Amino acid sequence: MSFEDLPMEVGVIYEGERIRKGDMQVELGGPKIEKKFELVLAKKAAEVEDGKITVVGPDLKDLDEGGYHPLGILIEVAGKEVEEDLEGVLERHVHEYTNFMEGVMHLNQRYDIWIRISKKSFQKGLNSFKVFGQVYERLYKSELPIIEKIQITFFTDPDKIAEQFDAAIKRYDERDARARGLKDEEVDVFYGCTLCQSFAPTHCCTITAQRYANCGAISWFDGRAAARVDPKGPLFSIEKGDVIDEFKGEYKGVNQAYKEKTLGAVTEVCLYSAFDKPHTSCGCFEAIAFIIPEVDGLGLVHRDYKGPSVNGLPFSTMADSTAGGRQIPGFHGVSIEYMRSPKFLQVDGGWERVVWLPKAIKDRIYDFMPDNLRDIIPTENDVSDIDELKRYLQDHNHPVVERWTETGAAARLEEEERVEEAAPTTQASQPFMMPGQMMTTVPAAGGSPGFQIIFKNAKIYAEKVIIKRLDEKAKK
Repeated sequence: MSFEDLPMEVGVIYEGERIRKGDMQVELGGPKIEKKFELVLAKKAAEVEDGKITVVGPDLKDLDEGGYHPLGILIEVAGKEVEEDLEGVLERHVHEYTNFMEGVMHLNQRYDIWIRISKKSFQKGLNSFKVFGQVYERLYKSELPIIEKIQITFFTDPDKIAEQFDAAIKRYDERDARARGLKDEEVDVFYGCTLCQSFAPTHCCTITAQRYANCGAISWFDGRAAARVDPKGPLFSIEKGDVIDEFKGEYKGVNQAYKEKTLGAVTEVCLYSAFDKPHTSCGCFEAIAFIIPEVDGLGLVHRDYKGPSVNGLPFSTMADSTAGGRQIPGFHGVSIEYMRSPKFLQVDGGWERVVWLPKAIKDRIYDFMPDNLRDIIPTENDVSDIDELKRYLQDHNHPVVERWTETGAAARLEEEERVEEAAPTTQASQPFMMPGQMMTTVPAAGGSPGFQIIFKNAKIYAEKVIIKRLDEKAKK
């Protein structure tokens, strides 16, 4: 495929390229923009004008340098073999094809898209969305011959994006609903996805009937359709093989697939746990399930949540400890749809272990939460820190409180409260009480995994903790 007529290069070599803030011409979508989307729709041939590329609103060259701008991408495709079941898979290719462009970074999917364009590529001539459209058209048709006609519309006008946004959300929800009802035990094949390996080389997503891809964009049905249409592509079938542990979701076939696709970096995976051989996370996950050791529970936070979570950390900080294709017990990338699954983190206690989540998530999945729990799991409107969370869980008889008794946490909590009442001190010098076990990861420079520190039944008093790497001379 020739791109000699375009102002920048296009190729796999540019996948995984990071555009830093100081090097960007513009940012499109991203965490600072509320409404953004990318959507692929299957249409009848008569509804698609092949090769048509439209920009509704200011074009790329008219956007303020260094600014943050909304963006909606609508791609309509037609062909004899194009069907609705392929929409999610075709849509996920936007991530791949955008990253093929020199000086362009694309993250996430659906309503979470985040794109940066470098000053260098902009100055070379990448100053119109029509160039994006030309790249999409050529790559879709060359790599997916089932697409016979394609038209692409870019929305930058905020009012027009708002009009299209609700329709996009409705379409996403319709796709997700189609996948519900089928059980993992009823199928012999799961599906894998390596679309994100350019950013996380040791990540492989396992998509089951009851566990959506971490990005929230690909269901089991999407994986099946993709594997049939493009058997050599990034989505592929995984024979379940012998069951090692059905409750944990560990299968010989899945372990073998991980071993092959990660080149031995990951060899064992339990699909339904955030602690025991957890599923890897790339960086495009919709949300994070994270351990709150002070209450022996799990919190949930999604990418668009503003400000710190109940543990005092924002999504971005925890994402650094979650992403990269690593298995980090207690920090687990998940999709919103997986939260609706009966198998959602069932090894860890499922919803009985969840002790906090943002109201925005709760509103979306409220009807799928257990009846006895949905009104006793707090949001940011109910608690703002760990101390308030502890009291709330006790006052509302949350099931996780029973775990405190089992681990002795309740007694330690009472002791902590007595100490506070007798001699109030600053938060920095408070004892750090941990029921059960806590593990934290200390990242190293250069993106290497760093160190893991595990505390078991520990009571630590410290005003300051300093961790230093000793060089060889210092050791001697």
